Amino acid sequence: MLRIPRPMRRHAAMLLTLLMLAASLSGCFGGDDGPAPPADDPFDFEQPITNTTWYHYANATNALNTSHMVNGTSILIGNNTPFLSIGTYYGIGMSTFEPTIGATSDGNLYMSSWGNGPAGSTAIVKCTGMNDMITQLEYSCANSYDPLVPVANSNDPYVYVDPWTARIMKFDMHALLGMTVEWSDTEGASWTPPTPATGWAVQDHQTIASSPYSATLHQTTWVFCVNAGYPFPMCSASEDGGNTWGPELPGGPTDCNSGGLTGHIVGSDNGNFYRGNPGCDGTGYSIYRSTNGGISWTEHKLPTSESGTADTWNFEEAAVAADDGDNVHALWMGLDNMPYYSNSQDEGDTWSDPIMIAPPNGLEGGGFPTIAAGAAGRVALAYVGTTGGDIWNGYLSVITDAFGERPLITTVQVNGMNDPLDTTEGCGYNRCGGFGDFIDVIVDHEGRVWFGLSNNLADIGIFATMASGPAMRGPLEPLPPLMLGGPWTLA
Repeated sequence: MLRIPRPMRRHAAMLLTLLMLAASLSGCFGGDDGPAPPADDPFDFEQPITNTTWYHYANATNALNTSHMVNGTSILIGNNTPFLSIGTYYGIGMSTFEPTIGATSDGNLYMSSWGNGPAGSTAIVKCTGMNDMITQLEYSCANSYDPLVPVANSNDPYVYVDPWTARIMKFDMHALLGMTVEWSDTEGASWTPPTPATGWAVQDHQTIASSPYSATLHQTTWVFCVNAGYPFPMCSASEDGGNTWGPELPGGPTDCNSGGLTGHIVGSDNGNFYRGNPGCDGTGYSIYRSTNGGISWTEHKLPTSESGTADTWNFEEAAVAADDGDNVHALWMGLDNMPYYSNSQDEGDTWSDPIMIAPPNGLEGGGFPTIAAGAAGRVALAYVGTTGGDIWNGYLSVITDAFGERPLITTVQVNGMNDPLDTTEGCGYNRCGGFGDFIDVIVDHEGRVWFGLSNNLADIGIFATMASGPAMRGPLEPLPPLMLGGPWTLA
């Protein structure tokens, strides 16, 4: 169990914060970067902007060097208001592989950890106290999966927390031959015996989600999709909370040839399910939508004609999220390996013009895109990227006015300049260490974004976030600032 010791009180925590800021302020934006800001500078925060935070518009346009006045009115007001933002991360004390994450309304965070549970099973790491680190750096992470007879370790671990019921679902895929399901309604204190979630299709690269679509024996309907070795993924639904599953059915139109790999599936408040992968004609990316609990799916092409699509290991990862207003948001990597974003206000039928959302820091490319959303028009976008020299960092961006004419993008690098997450050549373009095939991001009930990935150099799973930043749910205001983490949390 990872435990940040209790004696580390206010003074020690404040010292860590000062050390972190001292290391990063040397590169703060200053007068050499462009014209002096106007007197009513919207970026005049109570402390300097660190060199791992960027405020920008589409196409890496630095907002600090660009007038925010249009026809005498600032565009950085209302939902587009900038907030002081600082990135950081916290280690979970054990390794992870293809980390999936979740959060409950009690404020607990969960991450899958391959092979670190009892008898070598998949661990479900429970981290408590992370939202409470206002005055001291103290939290606790430990495996919460400890049944009487643990399920054998799987080659694709997966954890998902139902946002509507807080049920923690653990899925294990066993050597491509089948999948077992266990769940906990007690914050991981107890687990149901395993039930099978298998059919006639080979199981690989699974993804699971829930939505309030009408179910017979449970508050939510659950759907999983897998790469079944067919021209499209195969999907199955459960109407009793995961106890039994229906037949595996095509995850796209029957004449679709999108390939079996798919990005993470998500559920929306209106009961819809969405997932992203290549288009049925083999070109571009598409978002696939089910309005009937995963029984059938329709294709909705993303506007990728100009960006193209990535030609990398995780080419299938067109990421999708639904916000609290049932709007849909998508993130993908273009042919130039840069991140592109678009949204739909009509359930995927039409999409906004895409924007390239990389910060003005010389990003050369990225991979492993993942996305989450909170209140209507508030979206979090995450990926790993490099500015050269095989130094790979974690990037987390938020947009709080996604439907505005010129949305402000706030991007933080979650690791320090001297603390890379990986130094492998081409890491973000390939299967890479603890990243595996994908990483994960969520918005918790308090509106804080949590980014699940790995510090590959330490081989430790990490929860990254904005220690300071805007709330992605509820009133648009600053979240209570957390004490900064970083490499000293990699126990």
